[in-house]
Amino acid sequence: MDRICARLRALLRPQGDRNLARLRRKQALVSALTRHLHHIKFTLFVAGYLWMVAIPSPRMGRGTYIDENALQPGQVNTYWNWGEVANADRYLEQLEGLRDANSTSEQRANVLMNEFLKLGISASTQDYVFTSSTGEVKGTNAYAVLSSPRTPGTEAMVISASWMSRLGEGNGTLNLRGVATVLALARFLKGYSLWAKDIVFVISDNYVDGMQAWLNAYHGSTQSNLRADELELISGVIWTALNIDYPGHSFSHLGMFHEGINGRLPNQDLLNSFHHISKWTGGVPVLVYDHLESSRSDIPSWVPGAIHEEIRAYTYRSRNVVRHIGYQARGTGSGVHGLFHQFRIDAFTMFAVPATGPHGFHAIGRTIESTLRTTNNLLERLHASFFFYILTAPERFLKIGSFLPSAVLISVAMMFGGLQVWSDSAWIPDPSFHPEKKESAENGRTKWIQRSRPVIPVLGIMLSTHALGGILFSVLTTSWSSNNQTVASVVTFLLVVMIPLCALLAPSQDAKTTAPISQLLKALNLCFASTVISIATVVNFSLAMSLAILLGIPFSISSPSRSLPLRLAKFIPYVGLGFGWIFAHDEWRKALWNWEILGVWFAPFVCIVYTPLVLQAALVCLLPA
Repeated sequence: MDRICARLRALLRPQGDRNLARLRRKQALVSALTRHLHHIKFTLFVAGYLWMVAIPSPRMGRGTYIDENALQPGQVNTYWNWGEVANADRYLEQLEGLRDANSTSEQRANVLMNEFLKLGISASTQDYVFTSSTGEVKGTNAYAVLSSPRTPGTEAMVISASWMSRLGEGNGTLNLRGVATVLALARFLKGYSLWAKDIVFVISDNYVDGMQAWLNAYHGSTQSNLRADELELISGVIWTALNIDYPGHSFSHLGMFHEGINGRLPNQDLLNSFHHISKWTGGVPVLVYDHLESSRSDIPSWVPGAIHEEIRAYTYRSRNVVRHIGYQARGTGSGVHGLFHQFRIDAFTMFAVPATGPHGFHAIGRTIESTLRTTNNLLERLHASFFFYILTAPERFLKIGSFLPSAVLISVAMMFGGLQVWSDSAWIPDPSFHPEKKESAENGRTKWIQRSRPVIPVLGIMLSTHALGGILFSVLTTSWSSNNQTVASVVTFLLVVMIPLCALLAPSQDAKTTAPISQLLKALNLCFASTVISIATVVNFSLAMSLAILLGIPFSISSPSRSLPLRLAKFIPYVGLGFGWIFAHDEWRKALWNWEILGVWFAPFVCIVYTPLVLQAALVCLLPA
């Protein structure tokens, strides 16, 4: 023990010059890190990817809970009864008549407005027209405002339903029962004076464009490609919104769709309150999205029975996590509610999963009534719970500290790789150096020559790639490109691929005095990509995770070659990685529509950030070594 203490004392308090000892320790530490940097990067990559795989594990995360004490979910008696169900059925019959008569948007909105007026609720309509590269989108919204009898109307809650259901992502399935539920709720809620906030009923036209026009008008936001009527009726600041989507005859579960545009999420207390109310007041089981758990029969018989439950839970949570990443990474909302988040309004869509039973208007009405009573209790905006989370199951979630490090680890590995390439590019061994003593040669002593690193040309190449991405985005957003997608995709692809091939004509440089452009480009490319991923983790984790998966290893293994055929062979995979999306016509059309109508920035991000980053890695392979 005394010997160990003596060694520690000698290490921490060395004899002689302390500054010199500190420098030697620092030099030894840097030398050790440099020698083992490849192992460190490999470990970081493996740890990051394994962490991502473990995110859906039942052993990750914790149970949901409610932070805001004022909510008090499920603590009231509900008064929605079978008489209200009969009213909803009558409204549904009327709406089916409008559908069968092929009524126009304006005719439907006028009928809905008149129904609100019959109940003594102030109501109006709003016409709107969006113009985009794919054509015009127009419609008419109907809305009504039930003023609170107990407050001056400075705060409000929204109950909404779109004419089209989110079933099939708004592919034309009508949300007639959702609209009928809103009308029946307006009739029912009008009879009670317990509301501390105004209740705004909105029946938006089409799927999401109608609500976008209404929200812009309500908040006074301007959009250059939108012409919409000003709202005749206005209320206070909207705190919460509940969107009702009920496309089937009956339903078995209620699904929670909560992702907003550009990766925003509602406060988790709202979702947890709804889950508690639906389970204990409405008697309806809740799902994340519309995924049902797989049965035991879906698991192969050769799998040990002891882990069947673990596999079922992992499979179910994996589907939810993948669905969440799909919505959030692309910046698309999972329903009409997603448009509210841009105005700091907590909202989600209550989706009645179509089935042959056993639930209908009675169960959904009780659940909505109790949820409104809960949000009516709020004295301030929801703030106590989480805004960054992943719901793996209705009662399980991961907070930000449980999943964010997975992408950060990969980002750090890329940064280490970029810094290593940058450091190595400045020094090369001196071929003319010959140790005089045999012992020195055996000890690996080498004389190094420092060479210049021309950063300006490399930055010029990087800026040029991002400028090319901006031009690509401008071309693809033209009406000609939208109307001739096949031709535009082929022409655009050939042009953007042929331009980088000019790098084959770049002359080689004297490696003894100047670092190769390809080496410097790889260093800055890795560092810049790492920075983008790190920033995205706290803004949109799903996007950062997707970038880490797509870019981490490909960028790390990009390298130049002396053989021309090999340089071209390395270039081709990066072309597919960076420009393959041009031929995904349906996905690009949706992304472009979301950008022009809803302001989702996924399309410009792909063109101006993602594609240029991949193009820079492709140029590393093309430039001379």
